[in-house]
Amino acid sequence: MAAGIDRGAPTQDLATASPTTQNRPDQRRMLRARSGKILRFAAAQMVVAWWFELTLPRIGLGRFAARRRVERWRSTAQRFRVLAVELGGLMIKIGQFLSSRMDVLPPEVTKELEGLQDEVSPVPFEPIRTLAEAQLGMRLTDTFTSFDPRPLAAASLGQAHSATLTPAAAAELGFAEVVVKVQRPGIADIVAVDLRALRRIAGWLSRVRFVSRRVDMPALVEEFAHVSLEEIDYLHEAANAETFAMDSPASVQAPRIVWEQTTPQVLTMEDVTAIKANDVAALRRAGIDPREVATAFAHTMFDQLFRSGFFHADPHPGNIFVTPDHPVATSAGVGSDTAAATSAGADWHLTFVDFGMMGQVPKDLRAGLRELIIAVATRDSRRLVASVELIGVLLDGADTAELERTLTELFARFGGMGFAQLREVDEKDLRAFSTDFESVVRDLPVQLPENLFLIIRSLSMVSGLCSSLDPTFNIWEVVEPYAGELIEDEKGGSAGTAVKEVLHFARLTLGLPGRLDSLVQRIEDGELSVSTPSLDRRVTGLELLARGVISAVLFTGFVIGGAVLLPVTDLGGALLLIASAPALIHSLSTLLRHRSLSRRHRLSRA
Repeated sequence: MAAGIDRGAPTQDLATASPTTQNRPDQRRMLRARSGKILRFAAAQMVVAWWFELTLPRIGLGRFAARRRVERWRSTAQRFRVLAVELGGLMIKIGQFLSSRMDVLPPEVTKELEGLQDEVSPVPFEPIRTLAEAQLGMRLTDTFTSFDPRPLAAASLGQAHSATLTPAAAAELGFAEVVVKVQRPGIADIVAVDLRALRRIAGWLSRVRFVSRRVDMPALVEEFAHVSLEEIDYLHEAANAETFAMDSPASVQAPRIVWEQTTPQVLTMEDVTAIKANDVAALRRAGIDPREVATAFAHTMFDQLFRSGFFHADPHPGNIFVTPDHPVATSAGVGSDTAAATSAGADWHLTFVDFGMMGQVPKDLRAGLRELIIAVATRDSRRLVASVELIGVLLDGADTAELERTLTELFARFGGMGFAQLREVDEKDLRAFSTDFESVVRDLPVQLPENLFLIIRSLSMVSGLCSSLDPTFNIWEVVEPYAGELIEDEKGGSAGTAVKEVLHFARLTLGLPGRLDSLVQRIEDGELSVSTPSLDRRVTGLELLARGVISAVLFTGFVIGGAVLLPVTDLGGALLLIASAPALIHSLSTLLRHRSLSRRHRLSRA
């Protein structure tokens, strides 16, 4: 590692243009024009939205405004896509960022933006050479034996070139072929201008109640700014690569960093180019089953999200390679079935690259995500809603009854289906359910906690890559055994599990009477509004019903707790089973009295 490089240094704030830019009037004019374009586009779209979504409905023309809403959203997304490709810089990143914010934007927009590629025209080599040599403090010919002026790839923030280390450096590091990422000259100033424009637009939107009720736009922009500023700091990316490599098993690898040739704007790393993860033909030629790659990749991403909590937030096919551990046969018939057969069974591993966009899952959020995947695997809609509340997606006051009903229907109709099976489902059936589900979710007070958008983005890329490797890929076949592993991890032995279950039921049964008493008191005090008028006439019997329910819950808790505890301690299990009898008798007698009271109410109404 090079001396003097502080890998833990904070990301530099690029809110102010650099001195070089301030001394170039032409550059300043270009940046002002860029900012003006972004602000004018945003202002025009806000005026359109204000007219159709707020003004027309207030004067009784809501149906007219809604008639072409989908086309307007799609047109806006298409115009933004054209602007993003024209300007480059952060605009492409913004499109990719917004394509994952399904909690903020309608699907017509996210679908239009999700295909936005981070591919732009390359920068001529001379400006790249000048910047790289200034950063490294020496000529490229003194640092590398060879340096290809033709870029391997060009993106909105930088571009990558192939190079070869000097023999002395190669002998010390154990590899010679490297990839050198160099930032686009002046990109820091472009990022600063784009962020200033975005903060101004967020300020406009925060004054619109319709928007501010749904999302905190200034916070959303700051979240995006944080991710962008980290991505533009190559020292931060290099540190991410090393952390990722240390946290990963042997079957998952990352390129080694050449710290002596790495600076905030130049990143030199081992060339790990291999078989592109979605190149099915090349995988088969190497004797690698694409279906195994799909399963391994999904399992790897699940481990990053639900176990380690440090995950790759941009796992598209260009950033994932499948690397054979042994040389593959390269005879004249390499593309034939015979060659594939001779190399069948070759060992391989996954190699990740590009660590500029990484996510971290805090421990409490990770616990909620583990609950969520277990709930999905077991098709438990109630547990799924509880896990979503634990994660913090649903705000206080959310009515989850309809969400539970819709999720139960979702699991009943489509649970367990793979992508290929879903394609065979009647399109009208899918559309009808989708409309119903969206209407339920749209009415809920929802927000995405920090980093959750990166998780959603990663999982959507996982499903896309896996289905391209195997059209019959069924995510359930990976989720269910993985959820089983998570459950086994949390058991901690049969005795510990039994005690946890007993304590859980004890807390439930002891806490429920207080919650039901509070509910009854709120109803009697008129603090709780209900939607069924006939319920007001039955309030007198509610307390009786609550007592019966409490006794029934106590009976169930004692029986299950006793059954769980019996293999561990005979005495404790027997005592709980014996204690369940009085609770059962009280529950039955109380519920019978409530039934009799309800019958008298019906007769009195008749």
